[in-house]
Amino acid sequence: MDSALVLGAGGLTGIAWHLGLTIGLRASGVDLTGADVIVGTSAGAVAGALLASGLDPEEAARIEARLDHVDPPFRPDWERGTAVFTLLNDERMEPASIRAAVGELALAADVVEEDPYVASLGRRLPLRDWPEHLLITAVDAASGHPVAWDRASGVPLDRAVAASCAVPAIFPPVTVNGGRYMDGGVRSGTNADLAADARRIVVLAPLAPIRGRGAPAAEIDALRRRSRVALIAPDDDAMAAIGPNVFDTERWDAVVEAAVAQGRRVAPEVATVWHD
Repeated sequence: MDSALVLGAGGLTGIAWHLGLTIGLRASGVDLTGADVIVGTSAGAVAGALLASGLDPEEAARIEARLDHVDPPFRPDWERGTAVFTLLNDERMEPASIRAAVGELALAADVVEEDPYVASLGRRLPLRDWPEHLLITAVDAASGHPVAWDRASGVPLDRAVAASCAVPAIFPPVTVNGGRYMDGGVRSGTNADLAADARRIVVLAPLAPIRGRGAPAAEIDALRRRSRVALIAPDDDAMAAIGPNVFDTERWDAVVEAAVAQGRRVAPEVATVWHD
């Protein structure tokens, strides 16, 4: 495998940033959409599905981001959500134990019903067939075991994407082939190690400036020992556009605009990895 594009977790604004950055990079001569594999986690699963399908990034950035009357209400379980956040930042526990404990909280959380959640997210994906070269991450909520689905996995695309985006205690775990799965970001904000076989790797990590798990340093360092790697996180202008709430639908356009500008600025850096 020659090239890999890794799209990390980051909420709704993370999707906007992924797409805007891709637009800005392409306008500057760096087209990431032809990667041999696209690894998508949470927000990156949505953006990855759109880009891997061949949809023009500018068209993808015009998806309906705002919620309306046909969407289920946003109803997080804040008490369990606080416990999830504490677990994910507990450096004393083993990762497998953290994932299992988070999964228990996710399964018990009082949030929106599963089917309306899947339908709401699915109607924003103008495709049903699983694109080639797309890998989507999730975590089994019952066992804590991570999974990575591709076209051959026999998983419906809308459910794979919804599962990868199912932030514990904010959205419900999603039923896939009899199991229930939650956000792939519970394992890693990028899951970039899944691209380890690629010679050239670009990692876009919306959460890297605010969470160590947004782009785990050990994960990126391991890739750099054998591959050319560019790690891009939101810059100050993009962070200002993103704001404090990564689920704020009103910030979509501003984030896309800031990310397009950032993409133009970082194009030379990314080109050194992406172009031979």
